[in-house]
Amino acid sequence: MKLDKNTKILIIGLGLIGGSYAKSLSSKGYFVGGLDTDRKAVDYALKNNIIKQGDTIPSADFIGLFDLIIFAVYPHTILDWIEKNQQFIKPNTLISDVTGIKSCFIYDLQKILRQDLEFVGAHPMAGRESSGIENADAGIFVGANYIVTPTEKNTEDAISVCKELGEILGFSSISVLSPEKHDEMIGFLSQLTHTIAVSLMTCRDMEGMAEYSGDSFRDLTRIAKINDEMWSELFLLNKDKLLSQMDLFKNSFDKLYNHIKNGECEKIREIMRLSTKERELFDKVKGE
Repeated sequence: MKLDKNTKILIIGLGLIGGSYAKSLSSKGYFVGGLDTDRKAVDYALKNNIIKQGDTIPSADFIGLFDLIIFAVYPHTILDWIEKNQQFIKPNTLISDVTGIKSCFIYDLQKILRQDLEFVGAHPMAGRESSGIENADAGIFVGANYIVTPTEKNTEDAISVCKELGEILGFSSISVLSPEKHDEMIGFLSQLTHTIAVSLMTCRDMEGMAEYSGDSFRDLTRIAKINDEMWSELFLLNKDKLLSQMDLFKNSFDKLYNHIKNGECEKIREIMRLSTKERELFDKVKGE
């Protein structure tokens, strides 16, 4: 398929990310539809011109309108939806997603998918602590990273369309990773950081602490304000890879702990110098 202004795009799941996709694409002149089980979310999207058409029921007449379908729901929901509703999808439709874990469902989905349909995974590395379509913001994608996660079953044309979608949404860096490599990387860069933030916020009584905190604590724990339903599912779906990254962190933390306990100043400084050097790599990428 070719992605142009005649392409009709359906967003399934009108939460923060799905709503932000819809808002961005609609603002650029695309025909965007929305599907969500929450009538209030659909009505809000329609009222605020985030989508042109919306519904809570995946009927044949509605689903059959679209050329590109993007799932912005939990991984297990995607499989269930495809099993029940793929007969309504127009032939040669491209399907993608925004989920944070890939290998736990992509291969199963591709096994049950009709031969005339194609699914290519994608992951926008963007978000915020607030949820719901009321907080949808097309600006959260601008300058952020976007990852496409194809398998051997995907065509180059479909992969190119997914990459082009990332460009249209405003992402500055578009990468391609296998589902397995994506999940390993996400286990470290995203899930591990969330476990650290949650652990830090729950390791002691925080009553009254807000009156004394500085920016360092606030910055470090920003992501501790978390969607427990979504993130607990993502942690467990990626359990092995996440636990491996948590072990790496524990080993590094224990090393620093022991250097402090033993009064080994030079070893502490050595770790800090390495930390500074590694952090500069991220500053460089953002600057480019």
